[in-house]
Amino acid sequence: MRKRRARPIGSLRSFRFVVERAGTRLDKSVSEKCPEFSRSYLQKLIAEGHITVNGRTTKAGYKLSTGDRIIVNIPPPLPSRLSPEAIPLKLVYEDDDLLVVDKPAGLTTHPAPGHPEHTLVNALLSHYPRLAEMGATLRPGIVHRLDRDTSGLIIVAKNTRAQLNLIEQFRSRSVAKAYLVLVKGRLTPERGAIEAPLGRDSADRKRMAVVTAGREARTDYRVIRHIDGYTLLEAKPQTGRTHQIRVHFAAIGYPVVGDPVYGVKSPYLKRQFLHAHRLAFRLPSTGQPVELQSELPEDLERAVREIEEP
Repeated sequence: MRKRRARPIGSLRSFRFVVERAGTRLDKSVSEKCPEFSRSYLQKLIAEGHITVNGRTTKAGYKLSTGDRIIVNIPPPLPSRLSPEAIPLKLVYEDDDLLVVDKPAGLTTHPAPGHPEHTLVNALLSHYPRLAEMGATLRPGIVHRLDRDTSGLIIVAKNTRAQLNLIEQFRSRSVAKAYLVLVKGRLTPERGAIEAPLGRDSADRKRMAVVTAGREARTDYRVIRHIDGYTLLEAKPQTGRTHQIRVHFAAIGYPVVGDPVYGVKSPYLKRQFLHAHRLAFRLPSTGQPVELQSELPEDLERAVREIEEP
């Protein structure tokens, strides 16, 4: 392979090279050209779409051909220290072990490549500085997450014991979650379940898709009401796969309204109509069951009203 050329792209570093020897795995070739990075880290970059072959994303095991053009984009490092930020929080529950936040749309749950700050974690540290004592992590107290443009209820642990207990509750699927969703089309039957395995889309590694070799995934639903060519429903994911609700409803022909990736654009919304409105779990200290609820935020309520207008 020809010698790599490195150049900065904004806050990214970009490496480019052309393949001269066919038959080598993509991850192995990139590892040889970028020995300062571990192979596992480069495999992660490939899965996240930061490394392309001839302008397209692919799998780590892809066998290269002579003349293939490789671009490797190294994201900027995440901050070594989290900074508290004075972002308002809406609490719906709090005790000595945990709190439940009603997260607004537009707020990323925790720092990640592309979103190193201005996250829920930064806001939490401003209100609860002791969360920083929960070990060297960019996700102190976080036991599950919501997509940036999904609003609603999210649990945050206030100590390590509670965090481990809550993580186990999610792992054993004993936490009940329900979302309010608006989809395009008149969904029938009015109660049902979508069972379809999910995995990375082979054509675009940043997207999820229904794939035969994917991980088991099930979403139960019930229709709340039909609204002039749309359906407002409650979805209960029984598994916790990435983008599960959005991919499942798109797969059966009822895409989520306002979802720019899997759904349909809407003149009524600037984000996906997806709201985590109910959450049931057991308190880590006592085992007592708790069920909490969040009403639709104003932007989603307004969208429903505008659709209902003649």
